[in-house]
Amino acid sequence: MKILLVGAGGVGDAIAKIAARRSFFEQIIVSDYDIARAERTIAWIEAKHGAQNGRFVAAQIDASDASVVEKVAREHGATHVMNAVEPKFVMPIFEGAKAAGADYMDMAMSLSKPHPERPYSETGVKLGDEQFAVADEWQSAGRLALVGMGVEPGLSDVFARYAADHLFSEIDELGTRDGANLVVRDDEGNEIFAPSFSIWTTIEECLNPPVIWEKDKGWYTTPPFSEPEVFDFPEGIGPVECVNVEHEEVLLMPRWVDAKRVTFKYGLGDEFIGILKTLNQLGLDKTEPIRVRSKNGPVEVAPRDVVAAGLPDPATLGPRMTGKTCAGLWVTGTGVDGSPRDVYLYHVSDNEWTMAEYEAQCVVWQTALNPVVALELLATGAWSGAGVLGPEAFDAKLFLDLMAAPESEGGYGQAWGMQERTPAS
Repeated sequence: MKILLVGAGGVGDAIAKIAARRSFFEQIIVSDYDIARAERTIAWIEAKHGAQNGRFVAAQIDASDASVVEKVAREHGATHVMNAVEPKFVMPIFEGAKAAGADYMDMAMSLSKPHPERPYSETGVKLGDEQFAVADEWQSAGRLALVGMGVEPGLSDVFARYAADHLFSEIDELGTRDGANLVVRDDEGNEIFAPSFSIWTTIEECLNPPVIWEKDKGWYTTPPFSEPEVFDFPEGIGPVECVNVEHEEVLLMPRWVDAKRVTFKYGLGDEFIGILKTLNQLGLDKTEPIRVRSKNGPVEVAPRDVVAAGLPDPATLGPRMTGKTCAGLWVTGTGVDGSPRDVYLYHVSDNEWTMAEYEAQCVVWQTALNPVVALELLATGAWSGAGVLGPEAFDAKLFLDLMAAPESEGGYGQAWGMQERTPAS
């Protein structure tokens, strides 16, 4: 397996660092628009693990150009293209991988477009629609595009498959719930606003109309930040208010898992929601370039790119961050014994540990872990398939067993949890 890793930002950097401890691949080509970032990642790996003898090489790439992605993949003989950049680049990387005859993996799917007349009740172009539209082409070519294989989506979808296969005879709701107690401080120790993940992606997710799936209605939308609820997260994180957010799980899970309802709710907090609403009111969430004056004359710039440029790079926040983040799936329904059941399947990532082990902050590290596990399962043949498939299309137990097994036994040493909760009456 030769992997073209597109993007050496926070998540891409962590993917390479996690993979450096594994032996399932022949080579990873770490690529980025700024090749210095790719070279920095490789230098860290070699300082930590010694000379890699060509297992990691750097390359320059323009992820916005499918022909460039194809060219770089072909030059290096890549068998797999791993997309680790913002979702606005999904389609050119997806198309470039297909043109190169390589398999493909991403952690977020092609972008959505709200319904032009009824955005808060009906879906328009849904997340992943552009990719699923060409699923037959991928299947006919015998190539696999494994989409949504990060943490959320990704691990949450693996949990959905596991719950359906091993824990429940009937599922009422698959509810992804994400929360954290992370705090970022400045040099003086004051708590500051600094998103732990790409603000470009966060704006896209949080200000688009959230999607919900119900068996008798199909997919439909609501206004942003709808249906707030307080969810009690494990391992000391505690209660966090969560709201509906547009996310790939809701578009993936119903395709492979039988459930009456599928939702995604994210613990944002009042301050974050207020900031996002302000950005929206001021038009600073827009992606279309506008003309602005500069000392060198008029320039075209997208407001959202300005917001992203003005905030700290999430990859640099680790030393300033404390706390834990929790990704998981809340499943309700009827257990295999016929009794009502209510469980939360989850994985917690502690920033202190990820910084000590990988010099990567916990949110990007937790996201990066899961595609590496999936790539190893594909490399060994434990997972296989063709077409455009989500994580739910594969054996979840194989994934969770490999993830949880100690490193001394060939695993990743990342235990996942299952918390039984009292079913609602």
